[in-house]
Amino acid sequence: MTNHGLEALIEQYRAGLEAEILLLRRLELLSEQQGAASAARDFDNLNQIGDVRDRLTSGLVSIEDGLREIRRRLTEAREEAKQLPGYAEAVALHHDAITLVTKILGSDKASLDSLASAELVRRDSLRALEQGETTLSAYRKVVSLSTGATLVNRRG
Repeated sequence: MTNHGLEALIEQYRAGLEAEILLLRRLELLSEQQGAASAARDFDNLNQIGDVRDRLTSGLVSIEDGLREIRRRLTEAREEAKQLPGYAEAVALHHDAITLVTKILGSDKASLDSLASAELVRRDSLRALEQGETTLSAYRKVVSLSTGATLVNRRG
């Protein structure tokens, strides 16, 4: 491949990475908002944010599909591409994208942990409520059976 062809690939790759980073920054913000909504147990907001994230992620996947072949071709010609303008910038953008993805995944894990904790609290509350109902039901039976009882039995 000629230097001119490699320069064009580097420019396409750089432009694609910039578009990905733009979407990743929006996803990062949404991930933080999801974390706050998870902690606040604001499930309506959580669902709305999830819908927006789905659309952004779909766009990100589309861009990544377009970059896959370019990345493969640049990898094959790495030694020649390293010498060309824009290559170092593209590599830096690639690392920025990886950093953002890692940060988003960490934030998402924290949100999932928060939701899992909320689910455990909900289950414990439900279990306590069920136990309380069982106790009240047993108490009701005892009270209803003993309505005719007196302090001292007539025989004793």
